[in-house]
Amino acid sequence: MDYKKIKSELTTVTRDLREFDKDTQNIYQSVVIISKRANQIGQEMKEELNGKLEEFATSTDNLEEIFENREQIEIARYYEQLPKPSLIAISEFTNNNIYYRVPDTEEK
Repeated sequence: MDYKKIKSELTTVTRDLREFDKDTQNIYQSVVIISKRANQIGQEMKEELNGKLEEFATSTDNLEEIFENREQIEIARYYEQLPKPSLIAISEFTNNNIYYRVPDTEEK
């Protein structure tokens, strides 16, 4: 997933609570949905970053290679500029891009 293309704020924004509970009718349920999605996004980002950094892992590192590896620095800068997973999840939730279900209320 390309996180740069997601239209999300980069900083914390004050939000109206009624915006969160209009679909679920419960603010706490909305917060749980957002937090679970933020955990999923965070895991995806971590796996992607670890995969990119594995390319640079060597068994013998000398000190000069560690400080002068420009590609690693560029990768780190890219991930530092991305919005936080919680902000991405809030953006997805407010735009109705998250699928969720409540097992207790489903018909059997």
